[in-house]
Amino acid sequence: MSPTSESVTAYVALGANLGDAAAAVRQALDDLARLPRTRVTARSSLWRSAPLAAGGPDFINAVAELRTGLAAPELLHALQRLEDAAGRQRPYPNAPRTLDLDLLRHGDARSDEPRLQLPHPRMMERAFVLRPLAEIAPHLVSAAALDAVAWQAIERLP
Repeated sequence: MSPTSESVTAYVALGANLGDAAAAVRQALDDLARLPRTRVTARSSLWRSAPLAAGGPDFINAVAELRTGLAAPELLHALQRLEDAAGRQRPYPNAPRTLDLDLLRHGDARSDEPRLQLPHPRMMERAFVLRPLAEIAPHLVSAAALDAVAWQAIERLP
């Protein structure tokens, strides 16, 4: 994709805790780069985090910065298709998953629709989002925000 005046910077949180979670997150990062009118401009390290308000194995997480010409609803739909292709099932809230892709921000867009809330309403409560986001976009995460989630178990993988 070549950047245009119609493209925006978006951030996507990635996570998985079933199967080979690290491979699933790496594959999803590659898949994001293949979305139409989209390129990945930054990728965080992989991070391991304990499930938050859920059971199951530890998660592998990352955050990607995208430059995209897709509108927020189009990007969300594309993310959901990637989840489905990875075998994502939703038997109950916070169930373990093969892949979870959350649209955190889409430019300066604001949305409070049931299917699309921007910026993501719980991103500031989650170390597994804030730590990788701070790695690639430190201007978006304050020290106070990181301090507020410091109690959550998370480690950067080598």
